[in-house]
Amino acid sequence: MARILLLHSMYGLRPAVHQAADRLREHGHEVHVPDLYGGRVVDDPDEAIEIKEEIGRDELLKRAIAAAAPLSAGGIVYAGFSLGGALAQNLALGDKNARGLLLMHGTSDMADDASAMDLPVQLHVADPDTYEPVDWQNAWYLRMRRAGADVEVFRYPGAGHLFTDPDLPDYDEQSAERAWAIAEDFLKTL
Repeated sequence: MARILLLHSMYGLRPAVHQAADRLREHGHEVHVPDLYGGRVVDDPDEAIEIKEEIGRDELLKRAIAAAAPLSAGGIVYAGFSLGGALAQNLALGDKNARGLLLMHGTSDMADDASAMDLPVQLHVADPDTYEPVDWQNAWYLRMRRAGADVEVFRYPGAGHLFTDPDLPDYDEQSAERAWAIAEDFLKTL
């Protein structure tokens, strides 16, 4: 099975991230869930944005790289929720040993010269999503395909942005179960 680095959203290392990791472990995967916020966890979006901005994008990326470094030599699947998905994407595109990329609720911009030759990528996103508008998703998809990634996108009509987190208002049980079933099948192929 896969070795997975699972990165949390801007809300911090919430119980939902641990639940997701446990779910993946039940399917035989080795899952690592680093705390990029040093123990800070919130459920208010404004507080979450404050923490994210206080730490800063560059520092969050450094922390994610430090968490990935001891795992990546043997090949790793990068995964993340929203902000964690953006970080996971950046890591995967920079790691020649990346085995896959699982994005839950979030993507990242990327350089036009990025290379992701044959990298299996799966994105699960609300439809519509205020953080991931359709035109952004379409442009992202085209850039990823030009980079050589093998991309699948799954949209969940009517779901909120972080629809897999049962403790947030965005939660949508039916969409979450569907997303996890599809993601688990994806991970089996890696």
